[in-house]
Amino acid sequence: MSRLADDARDRIYAKCAHAASEAGLERESLFLARLALLLFEQMGDESWCSRAIEDALRHLPSPSLSSTD
Repeated sequence: MSRLADDARDRIYAKCAHAASEAGLERESLFLARLALLLFEQMGDESWCSRAIEDALRHLPSPSLSSTD
């Protein structure tokens, strides 16, 4: 599986954070769960998806939007 370049990762992170904000506090978790499900379906590997969820929770950063568009 290929990895994103650092600058692409920053842009995608910022875009995702902005979209979660646009969804609003009431729908933020639903948006993120739906996004994750769509991406996990592209992977098609349940064990990989489970590890990704565990890794994301274990390495959850403090809120920060360091990238600009």
